[in-house]
Amino acid sequence: MKINKQTAQKIVSRTMNIIQNSVNVMDENGIIIASGDSSRVNQKHIGAIVAIRENKVVEIDQTLAEKWNFEAKPGINMPINYLGNIVGAVGISGEPDKVRSYTELVKMTAELIIEQYILLEQERWLHRYKEEFILQLLDETQQITQLKQQAHFFDVDLQQPYIVVIIQLSTTSAELLQELITYLQQPHFTHHLAILALDKIVLLLPQTQIKHKELAKLLPETAILHNYHIAVGGYFTGESKIHYSYQTALSTLEYGLQYHPKKTIYFFEQYQLPVLLQNLTRSWQAEELLKPIQKLIQQDQNHLLRKTLQQYFLSNCDLSLTSQKLFIHINTLRYRLHKIEQITSLSFNKITDLFILYLGTLLLP
Repeated sequence: MKINKQTAQKIVSRTMNIIQNSVNVMDENGIIIASGDSSRVNQKHIGAIVAIRENKVVEIDQTLAEKWNFEAKPGINMPINYLGNIVGAVGISGEPDKVRSYTELVKMTAELIIEQYILLEQERWLHRYKEEFILQLLDETQQITQLKQQAHFFDVDLQQPYIVVIIQLSTTSAELLQELITYLQQPHFTHHLAILALDKIVLLLPQTQIKHKELAKLLPETAILHNYHIAVGGYFTGESKIHYSYQTALSTLEYGLQYHPKKTIYFFEQYQLPVLLQNLTRSWQAEELLKPIQKLIQQDQNHLLRKTLQQYFLSNCDLSLTSQKLFIHINTLRYRLHKIEQITSLSFNKITDLFILYLGTLLLP
């Protein structure tokens, strides 16, 4: 354990708010790293060196200061202890008889601030390495047997049925991200969290919490909903399948942002087929399936027929609902669908043809 300059300066500031005398903080080598007198920073303090070496309070009066060639000014220097180890020293400038009453107060303040700093550092360490562990769980190349020991350390029960949830900010903002993380790290939450990017975090949630009402609680009450998108991955049984849930959450988020950008929450179960087909997009099979749609695109310069077809399937092949969504008369819709049949040579009345048309709309880049 070493005292850094920021912590040392905090000790100086806190103690000098209580007493009027200048306070110095020295590192384990007796070098002044923070002081009420900035001109003394980086100087060697002989009184602190003695206090550290002999683990005792060292009082320096005018006579001793002269003897040491003023390498230390009059004052009292005390070793700083943490868990039985000396990590530095703290000193009060002034005649010993006048500052002696402050020594215990200054020493206690210094040690409490250092203890607080160490606890915060330990907490940061725990958060950082737990994040790395969570990210390893999402990586399909990692062996689950190698992660079990870490899971026990971080209190992650891999037997628990977890589902991966991704929260994405609409805009990259360090402030919004920090606000969201601070909110999600409250003690009453039972999920596990990791940062994926400046605009994206991932959560491992127990399966029992995957409900629309519960998911809404993942955002602060003051949150503006259109600033966030939440994607819920699939549930896969088995402790080694968390990365599958993660992949489906990513694909669901991508699909949702492309086709339903105004929605806040996307469920893999809701968009299962188009999400599972996403990896097929660049294959030769996709090229074959897209041939009829490519004919449509070539003859549909204003994208009117393509949009009609997409809305038709989004409306679950309901003519009335489709016409309402497109703000057209139902006869106009029938005309457009007939035109699509003519161009593609596929029929809406044949299940195979209908399925090819549907897959074509899903596989369009």
